[in-house]
Amino acid sequence: MKRGFYTIMSAQFFSSLADNALFVTAVELLRTSGAPEWQRAALVPMFALFYVILAPFVGAFADALPKGRVMFISNAIKVAGCLMMLIGHHPLLAYAVVGLGAAAYSPAKYGILTELLPPSQLVKANGWIEGLTITSIILGVLLGGQLVGPMVAPHLVALNLPFVDNPAEAAIALLIFVYALAAAFNLRIPRTSAALVPMRQHPGQSLVGATLALLPDFWDCNRRLWRDKLGQISLSTTTLFWGVSGNLRYIVLAWAAVALGYGTTQASALVGVVAIGTAAGAVLASMRMRLQHATRVIPMGIAMGLLVICMNFIGHLWIAIPFLVLLGALGGFLVVPMNALLQHRGHDLMGAGRSIAVQNFNEQACILGLGGLYALATMLGVSAYGAITGFGLIVAVTMWLIGRWYVYNCRHHGGEVRRLLTIARHDHH
Repeated sequence: MKRGFYTIMSAQFFSSLADNALFVTAVELLRTSGAPEWQRAALVPMFALFYVILAPFVGAFADALPKGRVMFISNAIKVAGCLMMLIGHHPLLAYAVVGLGAAAYSPAKYGILTELLPPSQLVKANGWIEGLTITSIILGVLLGGQLVGPMVAPHLVALNLPFVDNPAEAAIALLIFVYALAAAFNLRIPRTSAALVPMRQHPGQSLVGATLALLPDFWDCNRRLWRDKLGQISLSTTTLFWGVSGNLRYIVLAWAAVALGYGTTQASALVGVVAIGTAAGAVLASMRMRLQHATRVIPMGIAMGLLVICMNFIGHLWIAIPFLVLLGALGGFLVVPMNALLQHRGHDLMGAGRSIAVQNFNEQACILGLGGLYALATMLGVSAYGAITGFGLIVAVTMWLIGRWYVYNCRHHGGEVRRLLTIARHDHH
């Protein structure tokens, strides 16, 4: 791997570490302030909100500037969201601003991989960056849990930082420094030889007009990826995976509270356990899977959905830990080759930044939709067990349908599917 790849990984690690610690501290901030349960559940869809709203624009933004600069600006927006929480804005609103920073960050993070590395290294690079991201999720949720826990929180509050009145706010103040460290790495990301694609602006046209002109281009990219016989399979798989795993972070917290009687600090450790399995599955997939064989992992998605339902029958920690590791491992092994295949098809069809923005739009719309349903169900009194059953059924049935869709494509569009897989195999070599 080129040296710049490791700088990207370092920046991604610290930014993701802070994102995941912030999620746990925001849950605790709402809990200690007496906010209703549905508001805590709503943190997940609020984070996804700007991903969906800004999806037509962030890809073009990422392609118009050096990727390292885009990532630096994104981390600055995340810091602004943290400051909003500290000075008294509603945590849901402030967390949505952090999501705005994350929405701008993602196309640059993945887009630079296709600029820096040849196609033959994309699965390996995705395996490492997903593995590292998931490691940062593990450490992030553990860090967030400890920062608001009885061991660390009193020492942070004793520092008497400005605008800090409780453990959750003290934790948020500390996380601002982690975002600043990520931003420092962003500034060291090398400028690649890939040409910048400026946002098209006609003479006499305002910046707002030029921005709105991106909408038809985005929807055309979205349509092209959904019509591609391999792109549609990989896009639907990754959309479902991230839609469910994005919400599973909170569901595990809620499940641990009712099944094991855990508080935020203990329950956050179990979110980390799922992520350990996902990291192992991601690294294994990066070593064992090839781009042209990515569609072979579809049955793992069905198994993952059925395993989610089995969470309802676990009431002991010694069963929960290996079970959650297995659940995560299936997800990690599923998403890495599908992600690489999607990046490959998107890069060929429309360019890196735009394809990642299309991917983010679909995945975050799924997180937003499923998270909104979960928050609504919680507001209406549905238990964590009921929500888990619903999520598991959605995953298993949808993955089965995606499998049938791929079989249909092979049967009725076999020539095109074989041609695209041949291109992927040749590019891989």
